Formats: sequence, structure tokens, C-alpha cells
Amino acid sequence: MSTSPSPPRKVATLVRMVMERHVCPYGLKARHLLRREGFTVEDRWLTSREAVDAFKAEHGVRTTPQVFIDGERIGGYDELRRRLGKRVADPDTPSYRPVAALFGMTLLMALAASYAIHGTPFTLRAAEWFIGFSMVVLALLKLQDLERFATMFLNYDLLARRWVPYAYVYPFAEGFAGVLMVAGALTWLSVPVALVIGGIGAVSVFKAVYVDRRELRCACVGGAGKVPLGAVSLAENLMMIAMAVWMALGAFGLLPEAWHAMR
Repeated sequence: MSTSPSPPRKVATLVRMVMERHVCPYGLKARHLLRREGFTVEDRWLTSREAVDAFKAEHGVRTTPQVFIDGERIGGYDELRRRLGKRVADPDTPSYRPVAALFGMTLLMALAASYAIHGTPFTLRAAEWFIGFSMVVLALLKLQDLERFATMFLNYDLLARRWVPYAYVYPFAEGFAGVLMVAGALTWLSVPVALVIGGIGAVSVFKAVYVDRRELRCACVGGAGKVPLGAVSLAENLMMIAMAVWMALGAFGLLPEAWHAMR
């Protein structure tokens, strides 16, 4: 009885830094990827700076880890991903993923808070919390590197270009208004703040993107973001305006009783 020959064993050699105070994270990722793709990994450690420098000099490379397959040097983690047909992210490519993740999480937070307090996630209060939470988290991202945010913000905000300190005030104002809106407190203060910063922001984005046709990156998720300035940025400001108008109507008793009951 004949048996089909077993497929050839796939073997890769991985050379990576494993020291007492540093284990290369890309080396761990490369090992995981190789094993997931069915390779038997010959895992070779570089355990000292001298060993690392000697390896780099021998092979004429500047970084580790280095992967070898069938005697051929493939390169580091990104080169390995390319060799295996995997996508390699370009750090300079604009992406809406950070904004999608942010709004997705703040929506879940709002639904969870509504469920915890009202017994159901589907309330008007959840919608209000969603906008308030989003404003707070957006402000937090901006405040992580205030200087970098201000530099990006000055590229397009109309008020900040006339009065530079506004670029530094904006994240604090956004976060402050968001916290008050979540609490439903001091409406007389949160509403005008949100209306002012949201209105100026909406006009600024609209002019920069749809009138001047400028291709810029949005400072909405902080200075390190790669989010294109455009519809998302405009939506952020319009959400603030809508929330402010909504809360103002509620504060003045201009909403129908049915709306209050649904909260």
C-alpha cells in the first residue's frame, strides 16, 4: 500500500535580541507569525550588546530581528510579512480607524451607563452620554501632547490663526463642556462653550476642506493622528452644536413631555 510523501518541513531561522533587560517585541511577533504559518523556528538569541553588534556587522544589517528561510535572509518583521503576503501598514497613510475605534467605545460606554442606571441601553440619555463621552475622550487625546495638537490645529482653525492661545484653550474647553454635559450640570455654562467651539470648528473645517480644497490632517484625535481633515472633523463639531442646542431646549422646557419621559 503506497503512501503519499509528506510535505517538506518548512524551517526558518530567527535571530533576535533576548537580554536580561530587553526582549525585542518584533522578535516575538516574528516568531509567532512564523509558527502560525507552519514553520519550524530555529530560535537564536543575541544575549549581549557585543553579540548584537557582531551579528549586524557580519550580515551588513542595521536592525534585528532577522529571519532566514532556506538560507536566504528575508529581513526583519515587516519584510517577513511582505514575504508571506501579509499587509504591512504604512505609518504615514491617512486612516479613519482611530476615530471609528473612539466613537465605537464611547457608544458602548454610553449604552452600558444607560443599562446600569435605567435597565435598558436604549434611552435618549444614552445618546446624550455618547456625545459627552466622545467630547471628553477627544479632549484627552488632544491633551496628551498639547503642543503638537496646537501646531496642527493652527493649520486650519480660523480663531486660533488670529489668536494663538485659543489652540491651547480648545482641548480644555471641549473636555470641560463634555464633563458638564455627561453630568447634566451647569447647562448655562456648557451650552455656550459647546456652541462657540463647535461653531467655530465647523466653519473652519468647512472652509479649509470644501472651500479652499486643502488636504490636511485633522487634530481631532491629537497631534499624532493620521485622520484626514474632512467629514469626520465636521461631524465632531456638528455633534457638539447639536448637543448644546438639545440641552438648551431641555433647560428652557421647550422639549415635549414625551421626550422627558423617554430619558
